Amino acid sequence: MASSPTAIRRVACIGAGTIGASWAAYFLSRGLEVVVSDPAPGAPDLLRRMIEQAWPALLRLGAVPGADPTAWRFEPNPVQAVEGVGFVQESAPERYDIKKALLPKLDAVLPPEVVIASSSSGLLISRLSQGCEHPERCVIGHPFNPPHLVPLVEVVGGATAARATIDSAMAFYRAVGKHPIEIRKEVPGHLANRLQAALWREAVHLVEEGVASVADVDAAISEGPGLRWALMGPHATFHLAGGDGGMTHFLHHLLPAMQSWWEHLGTPDVTPALQTKLIEGVRESVGGRSVAELAARRDAFLIELLELRRRT
Repeated sequence: MASSPTAIRRVACIGAGTIGASWAAYFLSRGLEVVVSDPAPGAPDLLRRMIEQAWPALLRLGAVPGADPTAWRFEPNPVQAVEGVGFVQESAPERYDIKKALLPKLDAVLPPEVVIASSSSGLLISRLSQGCEHPERCVIGHPFNPPHLVPLVEVVGGATAARATIDSAMAFYRAVGKHPIEIRKEVPGHLANRLQAALWREAVHLVEEGVASVADVDAAISEGPGLRWALMGPHATFHLAGGDGGMTHFLHHLLPAMQSWWEHLGTPDVTPALQTKLIEGVRESVGGRSVAELAARRDAFLIELLELRRRT
């Protein structure tokens, strides 16, 4: 029997890089105690800075009353870090060898009802949990970056996780204010990243073919369908495109044209020359703004967007 999500008061964040630290800040904002472990030198100081930077946004988005940004402790040993926790969010580097060595160590000391969720963006949980005595309690719990802002969490059980584990993970993420979705079939890259990869593949192809510049390809999304996608996904969007007849009309009248476009979608060979073209195109389109400046602009926009969505 998996832990009741409402009874979980302490979580472990194993790995405190960009994703793990963002998770830790978010869990703190939901009133949870957090134990963090990471082998990197200076990890506690980096974690502290990232929590401090994220906290104003989390307060603005509705941290629970009494949430304490200092209610965390650092434990260098990941095995000791999971002692007494009700949920484990693993965010170690995206490598099978690292995660497959780590998960069995955590599994060996945890009660079997405690869920181990991996933040992996594309690895298969059935492979990650090999070597665990209780692979049935391991799932993918993949957030979208930055986890402390973006609601989505992809939950993947694959062929090894128990139904009760998947249900418990989904319930836990809902209980802390996330929007979990269940990926019912294990595939590399899960769901959202595959959609991103498909779009970017065509974006790269269009640049390669000289159809448009990098800046204009990006604008084609950010100034067009991307604005709609902030409210509804592709199926609901095309349901609206069908007018009063909805998806039925769309499929009957507009699908043939779209299928004819599918035949011309590209599979680019990202050669060194094309890589240079992409790099130079991005450099030109961002106008000299640093990655930190762009990330801050993105996060400020996300906060405004999330607040707007709450009012719709």
